[in-house]
Amino acid sequence: MAKKERSRIMSKIKSKNTKPEITIKELLDGRIFKYQPKGILGNPDFANKREKIAIFIDGCFWHGCKKHCRMPNSNKKYWTQKIERNKKNDKLITKKLGQKGWNIIRLWEHEVKNDPKKCRTKILKKFQHSLSR
Repeated sequence: MAKKERSRIMSKIKSKNTKPEITIKELLDGRIFKYQPKGILGNPDFANKREKIAIFIDGCFWHGCKKHCRMPNSNKKYWTQKIERNKKNDKLITKKLGQKGWNIIRLWEHEVKNDPKKCRTKILKKFQHSLSR
């Protein structure tokens, strides 16, 4: 694929209001979990600040899913480094938020697509666990 064409395609990829995010948003109570909350390290997709629960929905490509991440044939070095930085950053953010008392839920894009209700259950279990402390 030509560099210009690849650039055009990549520029169309959204960082907000992705299909997996919208799916989870429709399944969660907006009064409990705020979508795209401000002021939280790592910019989680959803959060409950009072209960300190942060939810991240990680795209399979951008976050290096072992099952679904397929490196482009062109510019492999760049993409490999980019995805490795993303993975390292994900671990660092999870660690730092955890040190501040946050409960972190990370969902893969494919988990949301394959079984959104299971993802909702996972989130609500964590929320119930947080309330019972």
